Amino acid sequence: MTEKEFRNEEAVLDIHDKPKTAHWIGLSLQHLFTMFGATVLVPILVGIDPGIALVSSGLGTIVYLFVTKGKIPAYLGSSFAFIAAMQMLMKSDGYPAIAQGAMTTGLVYLIVSIIISKIGSAWLDKILPPIVVGPVVMVIGLGLASNAANNAMYNNGDYDFKFIAVALITLGLTIFYNMFFKGFLGLIPILLGIVSGYLVALLFGIVDVEPIKQAAWFAMPNFEIPFVQYQPKLHLNAITTMAPIAFVTMTEHIGHLMVLNKLTKRNFFQDPGLSKTLMGDGAAQIVAGLVGGPPVTSYGENIGVLAITRVHSVFVIAGAAVFAVGLGFVGKLSAIILSIPGPVISGISFVLFGVIAASGLKILIDNQINFDKKKNLLIASVILVIGIGGLVFKLDTFELSSMALATVLGIILNLILPETARSEEK
Repeated sequence: MTEKEFRNEEAVLDIHDKPKTAHWIGLSLQHLFTMFGATVLVPILVGIDPGIALVSSGLGTIVYLFVTKGKIPAYLGSSFAFIAAMQMLMKSDGYPAIAQGAMTTGLVYLIVSIIISKIGSAWLDKILPPIVVGPVVMVIGLGLASNAANNAMYNNGDYDFKFIAVALITLGLTIFYNMFFKGFLGLIPILLGIVSGYLVALLFGIVDVEPIKQAAWFAMPNFEIPFVQYQPKLHLNAITTMAPIAFVTMTEHIGHLMVLNKLTKRNFFQDPGLSKTLMGDGAAQIVAGLVGGPPVTSYGENIGVLAITRVHSVFVIAGAAVFAVGLGFVGKLSAIILSIPGPVISGISFVLFGVIAASGLKILIDNQINFDKKKNLLIASVILVIGIGGLVFKLDTFELSSMALATVLGIILNLILPETARSEEK
C-alpha cells in the first residue's frame, strides 16, 4: 500500500484530508495560538521584532511543507536553542551577524541532508530502538514541565494565587472541552481553552490591555533583508558560534519526528526521508535569516495539539502558517495574542506536554520493553533523569541542551552496553 493509499483510521482528519472552510479557520487558529507565546518570546529575549518572527515562522513552515511534499504536519517556530548565542551576537554585531549564523545553520542542515541522501537512514533503526525512542519522547514532553509550572505560579518571582487559579481553571476547562464536546467544537479544545482562559484572566485582572489600546491596526514588521536594510559582511564569530548548535537542534528534529511517526502511524524517516525533513528545516532557517527572523525549528506544542485533537491535516498547518504571516502585519491582533498571560499558556501546556510524554510511554508499552533487563532499565533511567532534570553540557559558547544530551547518552549506552549484564547470566 502506498503513502497516498494509506489512511490512519484513528485520525479525525488524516494528513491529506482537507477540512471545510469554516472548520479550517478554527483549526488553524488553534495551532497559531498554541505556538504564538513561544515564537514571540525568543525575539523578545534577543531584541528582534516579534512581528518579523511571526512572519519568518509562517514562511519557514510553508517552505518546510513544500520541501517535504506536504507529507509531515509540523509547524516551525522560533528556536530556543540559539538564544544565548543570538543575545551575544546582537550585542556585538547586531542582527546581520545573527542572520549569517542562522543561514549557516541552515547550510549545515542541507549538507547533512545531502550526506544522508547518499548513505541512507537505515542506521537510525540501530541507534534509535524503542528503548531509546520511548524515554526521549517522554523527555520532549516533560522537559519543559517545570517551566510550565513556574509560569503558572510566579508573578515576577513572587508566588501569586491568581496566577495558579487562572492556570488551573484553564486546565479544567480544556479537559472539559476535550471530554464533553463533540463535532467541530470537539476538534478545537485547545483554542477554546485559550479563549476561555483569557476571559478568566481578564476577570482576575492579570491581563495588561494598554498595549492593545496603543497598538496600530497595521504595523509593518522590521524586515532585515540583506542588500536592502544592510550590506552583508563576513561575521566569522557568528558562523563558529551558531553552526555547532545545528547538531543540537538536529537531535530535537529527530525526536519530534519520532513522536509524529507514532501519532500518524507512518515512518517519516523513510517517506519522505530524513534527508528531505532536514533539508526542509535547513531551508526554513535560511529563509528566516533572509527576512530578519530567528532560526526556526519544529514545535512540540503543536505536536501536542495533533495528539489531542487527532487532526493531522497538513492543510491545517499550512493555514496556521498563512495566518502567522498575515498576523505579523496586524499590530492590534498581535498585541491581543501577545497579552495572553503565562498562566493561561501554562494551563494549556499541562495538557500538551503531558500528552507527548504519554506517547513516549505508549511506545514502551506497545513494544513490550522488558524492564527486568538491566540494560533497558539503565538506558531509560539515564535518559529520563538527565532530560527532565535539565542537565546541560556547556563548552564556551556551545551548549548541548538536556534533551539533546539525554538523547546522545541514550544512544551511546544502547550501542556499548551488552544485551545481558553479567549478573543476569545463568
